[in-house]
Amino acid sequence: MTLTQFWRRDIGLGALSPEWQPGAGLAIRCGPRPTRPRRLSMFETAIAGSLPKPSWLSETEKLWPQWKLAGPELQQAKADATLLWIKAQEDAGLDVVGDGEQSRQHFVHGFLEQVDGIDFENKVKMGIRNNRYDAMVPQVVAALRLKGRVHAFEAQLARTHTKKKLKFTLPGPLTIVDTVADRFYGDRKTMAFAFAELLNQEARALQADGVDIIQFDEPAFNVYMQDAADWGVQALEVAAKGLTCTTAVHICYGYGIKANTDWKETLGGEWRQYAQVFPALAASSIQQVSLECYHSHVPPDLMALLKDKDVMVGVIDVASDVIETPEQVADTIGIALQHVPRNRIFPCTNCGLAPMSREVATRKLEALAKGAALARERYGAGA
Repeated sequence: MTLTQFWRRDIGLGALSPEWQPGAGLAIRCGPRPTRPRRLSMFETAIAGSLPKPSWLSETEKLWPQWKLAGPELQQAKADATLLWIKAQEDAGLDVVGDGEQSRQHFVHGFLEQVDGIDFENKVKMGIRNNRYDAMVPQVVAALRLKGRVHAFEAQLARTHTKKKLKFTLPGPLTIVDTVADRFYGDRKTMAFAFAELLNQEARALQADGVDIIQFDEPAFNVYMQDAADWGVQALEVAAKGLTCTTAVHICYGYGIKANTDWKETLGGEWRQYAQVFPALAASSIQQVSLECYHSHVPPDLMALLKDKDVMVGVIDVASDVIETPEQVADTIGIALQHVPRNRIFPCTNCGLAPMSREVATRKLEALAKGAALARERYGAGA
């Protein structure tokens, strides 16, 4: 019996539609949408996005894992993994949950698989994040357009199976153009705005699916700071136009892989990349902005540049298997309180947890929730 079948039989939740096929859009037979609170407490917790994939779904502890199944079996396994992590986030005590990106091989390419004009059959080796590391990437060979819905399956599945607030992540335009090989547009900015329009189409549909927070992941903002300030934030605005749900942008120093940790060693005693991008974001309509805090060299006073924005404060290190204590998490929140009002602090992970083991990731989720609870007690910000 699969996890989805178990939940349907023993817990009475929705199920996958037997008529559904990959890419067909509606994937869930839903009852009335669960009633969800607007905000439960101060220091509302969430993960940045990704979580480790189970060993029966794909290779483990890799950023670009290979699937172990195919066809309907793969789709069922993705659903099972999504439900597993929703339950784990709820059990850990997180306030906002996500799908853990269990249906995506990679946080960028999972979106691109449903875009016409992209050649996945003839990937090429390309340096990404300013040649920090090489990756096999698809090529843009024609004008871009969506084939249909991209993430309806996992968004509707997650929405049906949790009453908590739901966050869904999409790659940002600047990060996308840094993760594909352009053989058509000839200009990064032009291509980024083309992707932004497609992202907006899917974001509006995700909002209609019942997603509460749509987050655009832009690690490239910390690499191409001038591009981000000149036009990257504008492209982000296009991706978010017309949304009435909460909008967010996640900017980090990358997953805890060797290429990223080695790069961080070259950045010196202070990481001030955010300072070049935050003013443009402060003037934007994006409501939430993330930054790495715990075990980083980011000066905490940079948070003050995000005037009137909610700040997703990274309190969990994704580059170490050491589990944070609640006291350490609360201490990091306390540092943020020196620069940001308490009602605008949202503790989260520094980045995604995909390359970690399931055990470590689960314990870090628990540390995040316990640390935020301690911070509420310590700093008088009760529910």
